[in-house]
Amino acid sequence: MARRSTLFGILLLGLLLAAGGNALWLWLDKPIQRVSIRGELQYADSSYLKNQLTPLVRGQTWLSVDLEELRERAMKVGWLHEVRIRREWPNALMFELTEQVPVAYWNDDQLLNSDGTPFDFGPVTPPDDMPVLAGPKGSGQEVLDYYADLSSRFGSMGVGLEQLRLEARGAWRFQLDDGVWVMLGRNDRVGRLGRLEAAWQRELGSVASHIRYIDLRYPNGVAVAWHGETEPVAEDGSRQG
Repeated sequence: MARRSTLFGILLLGLLLAAGGNALWLWLDKPIQRVSIRGELQYADSSYLKNQLTPLVRGQTWLSVDLEELRERAMKVGWLHEVRIRREWPNALMFELTEQVPVAYWNDDQLLNSDGTPFDFGPVTPPDDMPVLAGPKGSGQEVLDYYADLSSRFGSMGVGLEQLRLEARGAWRFQLDDGVWVMLGRNDRVGRLGRLEAAWQRELGSVASHIRYIDLRYPNGVAVAWHGETEPVAEDGSRQG
């Protein structure tokens, strides 16, 4: 009899604790009332990010909200490279944000970070002193790496690079800082660049303002299209088809 009373007491205590725990959960699990943002922001305005993040928690409650799912949704907001979220008593969420660091424009409607990953920039104004890069999907890192190689190569000649584009079929073209376009093509890039360097230092660099584009896609030599000319002309003066 005593044992049965003891078991009944334990069961009753468990039920009371469960009921109390459930009541405590319901008391704590209130609608989220506030969203705070923390992080060093250089480009994106905190009010813009707050306006983007606040709708994500609408209708959510403080204890029941799935923070990992919320993080995945927050990562889709432009300019965010990393997001960490934690609960703050009694009904708030803190978003710790790491901003994207843009290094180039990408395909005319996105930006590229230093990992070669494209991202949308929305209404945020990006810096205006970045190169313009372009390429097929998934080629961001390849284009960024080749831009660094070409920039170093031409930088030693006192020439800057404004644009670099990789076409869908693998052909490269780039624009120098004086506006001259260079058609590099797909094959023998090292040899073609060597011919361009030699021609640039010998003659072309001094008349760059008169050049529309330079075509390196020939077995030998360099074809130049001059402003006012309808056909490219080789360095030796012969016409190229």
